[in-house]
Amino acid sequence: MSDQQSFPGTTAPIRQREGRLGLRTLILIRWIAVAGQTATILIVHLGFGFKLPVVACLFVVALTALSNLMLSVRMPVRARLGNVGATLLLGFDMLQLGMLLYLTGGLENPFAILILAPVTVAATILARGPTLALTILAMVLVTLLAFFRAPLPWTGDTVSLPFPYALGVWTALCVASAFIAAYIWSVADEARRMSDALAATEASLNRAQNLSALGGLAAAAAHELGSPLATIAVVAKELSREVPEDSPFAEDVALLISQSDRCRDILAGLSQRPDMADHRPLERLKFSVLAAQACEPYRGGEVALDIVSDSAPDSTEPEAPESHEFIHGVGNIIQNAVQFASKRVTLLLYWDDRVVRLTVQDDGPGFSAAVLASIGEPYISTRGGDQGHMGLGVFIAQTLLETGGAELAFANRDGAEVVIRWPRDMFERSLDWPRSV
Repeated sequence: MSDQQSFPGTTAPIRQREGRLGLRTLILIRWIAVAGQTATILIVHLGFGFKLPVVACLFVVALTALSNLMLSVRMPVRARLGNVGATLLLGFDMLQLGMLLYLTGGLENPFAILILAPVTVAATILARGPTLALTILAMVLVTLLAFFRAPLPWTGDTVSLPFPYALGVWTALCVASAFIAAYIWSVADEARRMSDALAATEASLNRAQNLSALGGLAAAAAHELGSPLATIAVVAKELSREVPEDSPFAEDVALLISQSDRCRDILAGLSQRPDMADHRPLERLKFSVLAAQACEPYRGGEVALDIVSDSAPDSTEPEAPESHEFIHGVGNIIQNAVQFASKRVTLLLYWDDRVVRLTVQDDGPGFSAAVLASIGEPYISTRGGDQGHMGLGVFIAQTLLETGGAELAFANRDGAEVVIRWPRDMFERSLDWPRSV
């Protein structure tokens, strides 16, 4: 079980980050930038008396304004930009800012730090490749601005910063670009992964709940339809005795009887299907019965499933209502064990007055060190180089079981071992477990 994170039915495709940035939001931010740049240029030129190349600077600002107008006209305002579109726009904004800085002193301009803004936005919303490309572009612009720039027109004589200081500014901006991009992208990606995994967990649990609700509805419908169907069958048989065989209605009566019998068989089969069984959420079941129900879908294969009880002396077996969280969560752990076991999976049940514990052991190869280090996290690649399996099973199981107060521990002991532990009072109060994640 060296790479046990793949579960049939719980794999997920590689997550797409297309369409994460709304065009309306980006247009609004760019209009704010246009207004801020225009106000800054005019205040510095007119208010502080710096002789800036105002016409050239305002022309550069007008490029952003013009591109904003074109976006507003040519694209729906509610459109969402993918990686390519967002990268192109952020790259354009970065080049526009670089042109402004070139006209106003390069790295000697205190506003040079704004070159980090597009990098930060990219790291938050874009994939690794576009973020890396924009980070490199920022470093290239910072390097060019260190050597090529119009002098900043201070009042009086022009001032040039000493080379060590200019080198320090260049180093700080390059390091900040790389660090901010790496740090923010890592944090944002972790948040996206967790959000995707929680959504998958909720969808999995909702699917199980809907199937159970459908089963209860089908069983109730079968029960309610039984009485009127029996009445129809009785009346049809009485008609068959009264209608002569040569009557034109005899064939219709025979058809009515055959179809009522068919409906009765369908309803009987429907009410007897295990997945359509009447769900009784208030019925309390023994711990061993709950474990057996969690095992039931995985019996009958090549791997044997054993349940062994090892309770404390004079301790009564705990009882709890059947819940989707328990059945689905424990079922995922059992499914994982069966998938990687060689011949046998054993469930060890233990309880006393304080603790309820379920241990799932298999005779497979066990967890690898890499998997043990990050087990329970979503989207762990299961096999070396196999990107088609992004395991969610352990994450879903852990999330579901922890909602009921359980603690999970993973270890290797002659195979893989998963220990699920509840405080007894919390296990027996599982009526209060939430019905969604």
